[in-house]
Amino acid sequence: MSKKPIVGITMGDASGVGPEIIVKSLQSNHVYEQSHPIVIGDAKMLTRAAEILKTDITITKVDGNSDFTTTNAGEIACYDLDLLPEDLPFGQVSSEAGNAAFEYLRTAIELANSEQIDAICTAPLNKEALHKGGHIYPGHTEILAELTDTKDFSMMLSSPKLKVIHVTTHVGIIDAINMINPERVYKVIRLAHETLTNSGVKQPKIGVCGINPHAGENGLFGYGEEEEKIIPAVERATEEGLDVEGPLPADTLFFRAQRGDFDIVLAMYHDQGHGPIKVLGLEAGVNITVGLPIIRTSVDHGTAFDIAGTGIVDERSMLEALRQAIELAPEK
Repeated sequence: MSKKPIVGITMGDASGVGPEIIVKSLQSNHVYEQSHPIVIGDAKMLTRAAEILKTDITITKVDGNSDFTTTNAGEIACYDLDLLPEDLPFGQVSSEAGNAAFEYLRTAIELANSEQIDAICTAPLNKEALHKGGHIYPGHTEILAELTDTKDFSMMLSSPKLKVIHVTTHVGIIDAINMINPERVYKVIRLAHETLTNSGVKQPKIGVCGINPHAGENGLFGYGEEEEKIIPAVERATEEGLDVEGPLPADTLFFRAQRGDFDIVLAMYHDQGHGPIKVLGLEAGVNITVGLPIIRTSVDHGTAFDIAGTGIVDERSMLEALRQAIELAPEK
């Protein structure tokens, strides 16, 4: 019988809702029945969140010499980096919080690389704060890729009805189109196939979005981007036996995918893929970085500065991210 995985939960930007969604989520007995959660962050921020939420859950500090498998429901184990002041303001961009968010993630990666934890689940960070803290990355995905020396990776969004993987993510639309090329599209098709195959889907059906309206409609729209950038990759993957169709018009492909015609959709750029997932419900979406040597899942929402400190944040996306981290973690 396999042991329960140890899941490291990074606190994200503590000026946002990260501490609150973590404390709310770790009041669920189910999380402890399936895993050993450990929060990488600041214990004082979790204590503050517990006070806001009016819960008497215990915050226990741990370190690298601790046994991460001893915490039970009603107790939160915190790998305490002690980086933030107790009076950190809610809802404000802060270089201190941005730097701390980076350090939480860096520490989690070190713990995963040394096999002290089996998966990482991340609370949201704020990109402006991250940059003010001296870490110039577009987001979690790129930090994870650099610190694990991963070259071929992608962001996958997963919800009960739809899965989407991205060819490009945090770049402007003009830059995205310039970055799309047959090799990148092919690699993301392979990542999609391998990720779903590893999760038990025998022959995943992959739908590939076009770039232009109506997927270019045979050159009627755009400047031949589909023919130049996408079709060679689809043909290559098809010749290798993968079940791939495209490029297809995005406006109908997402409908067909959530109906069940495809197991996953390849989106060409950020908003093309994120929009449909978020329409289906922020509370159900999970962000998964594929191609890494470690498992990483995340909530599919931001820091919600406007409601930070109020205790009204919805923790369902975090619970789903934890569920998928537990499910994807390697068996021991």
